[in-house]
Amino acid sequence: MPKVSRDTTTQGGDYGAVVDRSEAFGDYTVDFLTFREDVDHRPLLKGLPDDRCQCPHWGYVFRGELTFHFADHDEVYHEGDAFYAPAGHVPVHTEPGSEYLQISPSDELRRTSEVIMKNLGALGETG
Repeated sequence: MPKVSRDTTTQGGDYGAVVDRSEAFGDYTVDFLTFREDVDHRPLLKGLPDDRCQCPHWGYVFRGELTFHFADHDEVYHEGDAFYAPAGHVPVHTEPGSEYLQISPSDELRRTSEVIMKNLGALGETG
């Protein structure tokens, strides 16, 4: 059975405000994310349907706090929380120093990541 740790991932990168260490397992991708800064993803998701992330994520917060905005409410995830964020969310706050694990369908994640990287480039924030 395949396995991965933050130290054994082979994909991802250091994007300044965010360090993403990832690995693909078939149809799913595992990301270990560390946020150095508070990141509001609203400008990064522009161009996706409704300017919202269209990829569902399952995750676990090791440290810190995350806030995801949905059309009708906000969800705040704290250290020790496992979470599910369905498509249609926007991460609007990530406490600096936050670390979490995220598992996502690879195809949806790739499409979302392409838009994020394009928008990062347009903002002049690639790392």
